[in-house]
Amino acid sequence: MGHLKTQVLIICLLFTCYEAEKIKARGIRQKDVDYMEKYSSCLQGPAGTQGRDGNPGVNGIPGTPGIPGRDGAKGDKGECVTERFEEPWKPNYKQCAWNSLNYGIDLGKITECTFTKQHAYSALRVLFSGSLRLKCKTACCQRWYFTFNGAECAAPLPIESIVYLDQGSPEFNSTINIHRTTSVEGLCDGVRKGLVDVAIWVGTCGDYPHGDASTGWNSVSRVIIEELPPSS
Repeated sequence: MGHLKTQVLIICLLFTCYEAEKIKARGIRQKDVDYMEKYSSCLQGPAGTQGRDGNPGVNGIPGTPGIPGRDGAKGDKGECVTERFEEPWKPNYKQCAWNSLNYGIDLGKITECTFTKQHAYSALRVLFSGSLRLKCKTACCQRWYFTFNGAECAAPLPIESIVYLDQGSPEFNSTINIHRTTSVEGLCDGVRKGLVDVAIWVGTCGDYPHGDASTGWNSVSRVIIEELPPSS
């Protein structure tokens, strides 16, 4: 019995010594590790240069088509607009001139100038410029006016100019004879398209007696005709 106790005691002593050595060895190894970390660590060097960008990557796989959109709501009905396309307006005019017309009639057509009108809706601008004279012993009046194909302008009104003379009393010289360059000018609408006979006439002024008229004495007389687009 005493021998068994002795063996047990020896075994306990051996186990205790073994554990102590194991703990001691582990403590030595931990110190070595701490020493290596403390005295054997490397110092950090300066940063290197920045690297270059890499090559672009290849395109990815195409995505799948999206869902088709739905039709929108129906809009309101639009208005119908009619446009009028016309060619640019081209000038159309004419001048007739006479040197020393010197026409002495008191009533009737003095001269004429033919003109080709290009459009039915256009207007005609006419001008007569020349010397006019009226002479009489008592009060008298003469009227110079335009006609278009034999008729005076009706739209809007006739184109005319008058000369009235009243000597007033017998003391005045009844042979007064003054020639003055005068104009007869205006616009006429409603003249038909095509060839137009534009004429200048001399006539009376209503109920007034006419005198001794003279047109275009010793000077140039002219008729100018111009076709104009409508104003609106």
